[in-house]
Amino acid sequence: MSTDLDVRPPQTALRRDLGRHELVNGFVGFLFSCTGPVAVILAVGQGAGLSTAVVASWVSAVFCLNGVLTILASRWSRQPLVYFWTIPGTVVVGQAMAAGTTWAEAVGGFVMAAVLLLALGLTRQVDRVMHLLPMPVVMAMVAGVFLRFGTDLVLAVDRDLAIAGPMVAAFVAVSALPRLARWLPAVLAALAVGAVAVGLADRTAVEVGGRWVIAPVWSAPVFTGSAFVELTIPLLITVLVVQNGQGMAVLRAVGHDPRMNQVTGWCGATSLVAAPFGGVSTCLAGPTNALVTATGEPRRHYAAAVWCGVLAIGFGLLAPGMVRVITTMPEAYVAALGGLAMLKPLQGAFQTAFRGPYVTGALVTFLVTVADITVLNIGSAFWGLVAGVAVSALLDRPARPEGDGKERS
Repeated sequence: MSTDLDVRPPQTALRRDLGRHELVNGFVGFLFSCTGPVAVILAVGQGAGLSTAVVASWVSAVFCLNGVLTILASRWSRQPLVYFWTIPGTVVVGQAMAAGTTWAEAVGGFVMAAVLLLALGLTRQVDRVMHLLPMPVVMAMVAGVFLRFGTDLVLAVDRDLAIAGPMVAAFVAVSALPRLARWLPAVLAALAVGAVAVGLADRTAVEVGGRWVIAPVWSAPVFTGSAFVELTIPLLITVLVVQNGQGMAVLRAVGHDPRMNQVTGWCGATSLVAAPFGGVSTCLAGPTNALVTATGEPRRHYAAAVWCGVLAIGFGLLAPGMVRVITTMPEAYVAALGGLAMLKPLQGAFQTAFRGPYVTGALVTFLVTVADITVLNIGSAFWGLVAGVAVSALLDRPARPEGDGKERS
């Protein structure tokens, strides 16, 4: 027998399901995505010497295209499927460019990762690939590439206390009040307080003129073996194991059942379109999906995801103006904002890496990644994974699954 949910037209169903909880959760999820994660892109772009136009195109691509994907996937499946971009992968881009990879080669790496994601989704090989690498070793690599954001935060406070100090204070104050943090992301508070501090110190000249609406910049990809090894492979790993794995776990914990192969295929297709405009690989966003499903009825969670996607498209359309304003801020402002945004992900990476049976391999992976060495023109993220997997195979002894062996309960 058909239910009311089955027979309602999609437009009517969405209007009826978009209630107070869905509006709030979708907005909070959007706020998270347009503060800390964007700060990471800006910090990476600044460190790599990318032009404001290229960084703005990057931001526009990952917001607009992933916003469209979020709306279509969530409405079609009637599940909350919020897609954004891989934050660890973004950091790996900065590391690869610091090791000598050009922007054109980085875009080529994005394209190669997109093709492989799409192929894995279509051939239904995602689960097999995800089990090749121990999660602690992968997260140790992530912790290694994230660490620089934490040290840059400390250095920003030391070098420019007038700007970075109030930002840290605001972040800590909001984080210490869980009820307030539920409605006001701590990174957003730091962003606002830092902007006030910059204004009071008269440290920037914000340009209100110039282009504010989307202005895509096409970057022709260049395909090289070194970019494939030091960028494409880490991108694949972070999307499949770190980001999509986390997103799937979040959604399944609240009663939804997305399909991993299907999710991966859509990530690959969207990444392929976004790559020439600077967009790093698409992924199922774990933290944002957790926010859009925080409250309300599970059957209506998809409406919060759709609303989040609409807001993402709006932000992406205005990305050139947003990026231009933020990049006129002092260096300490961008460094502090990026560092504060990465504190929780860095903490989570450490917690996952250094517990369980793969601790030795994880430690080696972390040390090699942090050492930031380049061998054969390939950056340390790749070599950290290679060394960590090898050491784990030799020295770590994973616990046997419960029920194996002679002892049985």
